[in-house]
Amino acid sequence: MFKNIILILILVSSAFSSEIKWEKNFKSAIERAKKVNKPIFFVSSRHSCKYCVILEQTTFQDAQVIKDLNDNFVSVIAYSDENDYMPRELWRPGTPAMWFLKPDGTPMFEPLMGAYGAKNVLQAFAQVKEEFKAISIKEKNDFYKLKK
Repeated sequence: MFKNIILILILVSSAFSSEIKWEKNFKSAIERAKKVNKPIFFVSSRHSCKYCVILEQTTFQDAQVIKDLNDNFVSVIAYSDENDYMPRELWRPGTPAMWFLKPDGTPMFEPLMGAYGAKNVLQAFAQVKEEFKAISIKEKNDFYKLKK
């Protein structure tokens, strides 16, 4: 009985200790996204930014946000105060900026600026996944038309 309780506690604690699987840099995110054909979730952040800290301590700790990001996106975060690489076209004067990119790094939409809650971010994820699916289907169809 005691062993079963310990096992359950270990399983429950590991389920709650999940975290976002961040790529180490923008280049590796592009490589992985192309390989797995997933959109990129790119965050421009700063450690000294109040809203960046709020986003990381709340939304990025939400179990469903973590699961959705890990299952459906390649995630990368760049800290401007650490001089992390960020493509010039993705730079914005404010932070946090959350971008949704195609696997080649081109933006799908304008960024979400600010600290959005989990519910709103999950709604954005749903729209991005739908759009990415449509883009992927169109690109496949265009490819097959070229081959004919």
